[in-house]
Amino acid sequence: MRFIIGKIACANVLSDLFAMGVTECDNMLMLLGVSTKMTEKERDVVVPLMMRGFKDCATEAGSTVTGGQTVMNPWLKIGGVATTVCQPNEFIVPDNAMVGDVLVLTKPLGTQVEVNAHQWLDIPERWNRIKLCVSEEDVRKAYLRAMDSMARLNRIAARLMHKYNAHGLLGHAQNLAANQKNEVAFVIHNLPIIAKMAAVAKACGNMFQLGQGLSAETSGGLLIALPREQAAAYCKDIEKQEGYQAWIIGIVEKGSRTARIIDKPRIIEVPAKDKEGELW
Repeated sequence: MRFIIGKIACANVLSDLFAMGVTECDNMLMLLGVSTKMTEKERDVVVPLMMRGFKDCATEAGSTVTGGQTVMNPWLKIGGVATTVCQPNEFIVPDNAMVGDVLVLTKPLGTQVEVNAHQWLDIPERWNRIKLCVSEEDVRKAYLRAMDSMARLNRIAARLMHKYNAHGLLGHAQNLAANQKNEVAFVIHNLPIIAKMAAVAKACGNMFQLGQGLSAETSGGLLIALPREQAAAYCKDIEKQEGYQAWIIGIVEKGSRTARIIDKPRIIEVPAKDKEGELW
């Protein structure tokens, strides 16, 4: 688990580059907070595992960790900084979405819901709230899916942005819609969500706001504006190269630089069916 935390932290840091279509990272720094509440023995086991996960992910991305900073504090933390030097044609400024584009998402939603659901397995009063809509086995498998998704790099998705003429990436859609050059609006119709997590979120009332697009996502996918005629090929190419799905989830239409989800978006369960012995 601590190894995976390190990988997720590194993937999350690198996504700040990948979100701009940058695919090469020149250098990484690791920022580590070592908990003063842990015993020396616990630190000797946990901290090296987290560091190894971070470094392994950096290596996977073709980069290296050359330094950083370590501090002692009450909380166990890991993060970092990723930097690169590149030419103007090597990055994509996220401000040029055009009317007629479609929106593609490269990872499913629901990681915040799943992490909480997994914790609730050991908290009876919380588990009782969701156990009618999800089994323990469902939660444990969804947890593995969430970990796998968060630790997965967005590097191939970023590389394919160039191949398929992406017009820009939309991270926090409402904020970035406000900064588009053109008078456009982003309208989202489909929400791909880790299987069973939409039901869990619904059972929890308005706690997560998953269906409203306001649930937090750690190390989430890229949300990309692509020409309509290129989007399906982009999704197929990601699946061919990585074995993971991407989805067309909305459209770019003429508007006043806003983003919204329609009243009753289509929920896409990811994966659509459980396959014996397979995660996705």
